[in-house]
This record gives sequence, structure tokens and C-alpha cells, in this order.
Amino acid sequence: MPNKLSGKVALVTGGGSGFGAAISARFAEEGAKVFIGDINLTGASAIANKYPDRVIAGELNVTKRSDWDAAVKRIITEFGRLDILVNNAGTSHKNKPTLEVTEEEYHLTFNVNCFGIFHSIQAVFPNFLTQGGGVCLNISSVGADRPRHGLVWYNASKGAVSNATKGLALEYGPKNIRVNSICPLLSGTGLFEAFTGVADTLENRAKYISNVPLGRLSEVDDVANAALFLCSDEASFITGVNFPVDGGRGI
Repeated sequence: MPNKLSGKVALVTGGGSGFGAAISARFAEEGAKVFIGDINLTGASAIANKYPDRVIAGELNVTKRSDWDAAVKRIITEFGRLDILVNNAGTSHKNKPTLEVTEEEYHLTFNVNCFGIFHSIQAVFPNFLTQGGGVCLNISSVGADRPRHGLVWYNASKGAVSNATKGLALEYGPKNIRVNSICPLLSGTGLFEAFTGVADTLENRAKYISNVPLGRLSEVDDVANAALFLCSDEASFITGVNFPVDGGRGI
């Protein structure tokens, strides 16, 4: 059996679907115990049922500190420790002219993408410090460095994630806490129109992919594989990296 994460315990937010589901499953397959925190308990529970001896699921709204504290308490109670934090939960306003983005859409985007990570650090890092180390992985975006029309505030929120990743790595490296992020390209998981602002047609996909050197959209397993590496001991000397998984789109 693969065991790159044998003996490790991970918390994955937004793990009920998309990148988070792939990360959660891959971590379980590699020997980790996993707590999936999500507002989508249907998806999270499905993964927990598939790996009943390794995965548990619980409701976690990343914008609520009380949910974070409850999740960490449950993890420590059931698994005894917490080694890996994956801040995967995220959201976006729909691609549209910036002047049409509402205050509500702006606040939701930053509350989930940024404030959620703030809560995670406050809730999880004390455990890392007590244990003598840990790993934090944030899911940013290729848009953090290569913003697109119509996604100004989403891209700005991910720019904050990438910047915070480096700052946290600098501050907590001496405490044996590694902090990295993954910057994925758009995947084909049903969000094409929301992120590009055009219909999900073969013609529009081809036009989008024409700017990607490797010639395709990202797949959830691309991100899960990168997450496995960055959270494993194989990456023990890597911190402060915003790791592109974008087929070369950011070049």
C-alpha cells in the first residue's frame, strides 16, 4: 500500500467536491487520516463512506471561527493529532464587468477566500506549535499572478492568499511549520462559464486552451498530486512556494 502520508492527520476544507474531494481521497489512499470540513456534507460524507477507517466528515463554514474550533477539537479527540491543514474551500463572483460586482459578492469572495484562512491559522497553528511542526497548504490560483478580465476581486483575493502564504512561511519556518500554496488553472468541473464569462462550448474551450502550452484544462488529480507532494516529507525543504499547476498558462 502507498504510504507517503502514513501516520499523518489532515484537515481539508471544501473537501466534498472538486479539488478538495480529490485531495481528500488521495491523502486517504496514501495512509493519512482525514477530516473533511465542508458545508456540502453530502459530498464529504460520500468520501468518508468510501474510506470509513480513514476519513470523517463534519460541517465547517470556514468564515465561522466556532466551526474551526469545533473541527480541531473533534480531530484531536478522534485522531489524537493534526499534521496537515489544506485550505481548499473557495468561492468567486461570476465573471462580469467589475462595476457590476455587488458589495455582497465582494464580501463573500474575501470572507471565504481570505478570512477563512485567517481563522484556520488562528485555530490550527497553536496545535502545530505544540507538536513541534506542521504543514499548511493553501489553494490559490493562476489568477493571483495572471488576472483575467471580469474576475478582478476574485483574483485580488487569491493574490492575498499567495502573499499570505509567503509571509506565513517566513514567520513560522523557524517553528518547523511549512506553508505553501498551489495555483491551479481553471478545471473542467462545471465552472467554465462562471470563470470565463462565456458559454461552455467546444469553440470557447478551444480558444481558452490555445493559451495553455500543455493544451488542456487542469484536472482534479493534477492538483491532488501536487498537494500530496507538497504535504509529504518529500517536500520537507520546500516552503513559501506558490506552486503553479497550470499547464504553463502563467508563463
